[in-house]
Amino acid sequence: MGPSTSAATLQGLAPWQMRLHGATPATKAFAVLIGTLVLAASSQVSVPMQPVPMTMQTLAVTLVGALYGWRLGALTVMAWLVEGALGLPVFAGGSSGVARFFGPTGGYLFAFPVAAALTGWLVARSAGRFVVLRHFGAMLAGNALCLALGGTWLAAIVGPHKALMVGVMPFLLGGALKSVLGAAIMKAHDLGLRR
Repeated sequence: MGPSTSAATLQGLAPWQMRLHGATPATKAFAVLIGTLVLAASSQVSVPMQPVPMTMQTLAVTLVGALYGWRLGALTVMAWLVEGALGLPVFAGGSSGVARFFGPTGGYLFAFPVAAALTGWLVARSAGRFVVLRHFGAMLAGNALCLALGGTWLAAIVGPHKALMVGVMPFLLGGALKSVLGAAIMKAHDLGLRR
């Protein structure tokens, strides 16, 4: 941590986020690389649905935000999006390309960095009592934001009713379950740090 790092900045970070905040640029770059690999792997766990497939991407996005902090988390997700735009097969089903950003799933892709930032910001403020519930709430907020922004984008393409029926409703239960899983992973990670 450099001398210019303010106490207020550090106060708004969770313990694992502080470790990365004070890391060397090389360590941060390595963390971004690992994060993009996790995001790419999560994209391949997919249930084919039209026009939006169900994947584990939102779990990975919210976890990256939670563990890395809002800035590095959002940067990591943006790096993954750039990889996909450049043609690396990192999106759902091994897809890639700029066209993905302008199709039915474009809104979800654009929402991912914002969701990572929101989750990281909320997790940083979740210390104290009921931390697992607060982590669940942070994960749920990230998932909800993805659905809201992705559904809004999809509505412009297929209409509001169809967007709600095919781009939001089928993912509500999955989003809640991924939020539970994310909170459990955060709890396990927290216990591991204390050993």
